Amino acid sequence: MPRTPITLITGPLGSGKTTLLRHILATQREKIAIVMNEFGEIAIDTKVIEGKNVRIAELGGGCVCCSLLGEFEAAVNEIIQKIAPERIVVETTGLAEPEALVFNIQEALPQCRLDGVVSVIDADMLIRFPELGHTTRLQIEGADILLLNKIDLIEPGQVKPLETKLREINPTAAIVRTGRCRIDPELLFGIGCERKIAPPEHRHQSEFGSFAFTSSKIFSRDSFESFANSLPASVVRAKGFIRFADGAQLFNFVAGRWELEPFEFDGTELVFIGRKIGAEREALVSALKKCEV
Repeated sequence: MPRTPITLITGPLGSGKTTLLRHILATQREKIAIVMNEFGEIAIDTKVIEGKNVRIAELGGGCVCCSLLGEFEAAVNEIIQKIAPERIVVETTGLAEPEALVFNIQEALPQCRLDGVVSVIDADMLIRFPELGHTTRLQIEGADILLLNKIDLIEPGQVKPLETKLREINPTAAIVRTGRCRIDPELLFGIGCERKIAPPEHRHQSEFGSFAFTSSKIFSRDSFESFANSLPASVVRAKGFIRFADGAQLFNFVAGRWELEPFEFDGTELVFIGRKIGAEREALVSALKKCEV
């Protein structure tokens, strides 16, 4: 019985991991299972199967999308039993250190094999915030492929120095330049990188917190855009859906830069992630309520 290949997609908050997943789903023809921490960011309108450790939604073209409810190993076993995918792609949270998952896959999932670790790195963020955090450094170090994403947002002359910086941290990974994660998925798969890895000493970075906001009201677009423009520096990432009079939009905010795109969704659901964000929560919720029509 061939072992199921697992590709890990990692990278900092807002670097483009979900954009990459959407691209893979749109272009891949093999039977693939996408595993996310949550479904919310990919439009899923097909039936959802509730399992013991996983929620599985069947998409077109033989693909499925899964959201983990329980332990990682139990959920992966359930996915293999229920749908026998040809490959599994796992998106980690932006705060995850990939080594722990790599160790898990190799030690606890004998029916799987690690195919590779792909780290999505936001070129624009790297220019604006050159100091790398502990977790980002680990995500760069642990990669087999580094996708230097959003190069369309920086000057052409800035690309080479960024590649040099990445190369200093990880001398062996392939570096691929992308805009909106447009890459031939065949380049991401079939790397076949088994690796010797010691049990990681996992340290959770407690500086980050998050909170969610939901509403059934219609929002004023002008007011919401002013709100997005005035988000405090402590908010590193915000994402979700916002409902205006002319329909819902997918909202994506990364360190001061944001965008809206039309998206089929009923209602408003937003998540804010940032440093010590609990202190800002009341003011942000109050400002959001003022955007309601």
